[in-house]
Amino acid sequence: MNRKSDWLFRAYLVIFLGYMLLPLLVMGGAAFNDSRFPSVFPWVGFTGQWFVELWNDPRLLNSFKNTILVALAVVALSVPIGTAAAILINSLGGWARSTLYSLMVAPILTPGAVIGISTLLFWNRFSVPSGLHLSVLGQVSYISAFVMLLVLARLQSFDRSLEEAALDLGANHPTVLRRILLPHLYPALGAGAAIAFFQSIENFNVTLFTRGPYDTMTVYVFSKVRSGITPTINALAVILIAVTLTGAIAYEIARRRKQARLDALGPPPSDDE
Repeated sequence: MNRKSDWLFRAYLVIFLGYMLLPLLVMGGAAFNDSRFPSVFPWVGFTGQWFVELWNDPRLLNSFKNTILVALAVVALSVPIGTAAAILINSLGGWARSTLYSLMVAPILTPGAVIGISTLLFWNRFSVPSGLHLSVLGQVSYISAFVMLLVLARLQSFDRSLEEAALDLGANHPTVLRRILLPHLYPALGAGAAIAFFQSIENFNVTLFTRGPYDTMTVYVFSKVRSGITPTINALAVILIAVTLTGAIAYEIARRRKQARLDALGPPPSDDE
């Protein structure tokens, strides 16, 4: 029975990895195929011209720049807002906690098109024109909720007695926040920033209604699909995947080196010693 279960697990793992990775391989292969249509079959020949055309496409590069700027702005706003909301919710109780939690989570359940249209109509009442700034505000309205959920989960393991002890010893609240609470929340803050960044990059519906005359990467790809897509999109995707994998590998190497240094130092001495 154990051997059968082991075989089923291995088969499931192979199917799962194939389902996840094969589309990426096909997409990446199309970036090197000498065909105007992004495909790997039939294979015409190996080429790097699509990377050259990508570099020479000012609209695509400008949309990529706009996407990165919007994503960084979303991170800069979502992380403080989500963190503050999580700390506030964690300190409340009863109906106030439930009400604030529901208000923060509600945008996640709202369709992106609704958020985009609502953002545009709301700010138009104040004569604020559409543009990337509205895209940032629209995305922050729901992406900050993801950060809040991560930080709120991390707060469940926080020992409130440390905060109370610091206050009893004379520390003020800003010092407690900076020296005790935030260091405990760093893993959640980092994860929240990463999620906010990638959620912003892949956003389409909110950006489509609020971007004004500016392009982002998802809107540009959408327009190219309607007018005729070329493998330059595949070339851009290959570069993004390579950057992501490089960052993940660098992080894992740094983590293992840090763990190796901690293991070399040995466990901390006990109180009996």
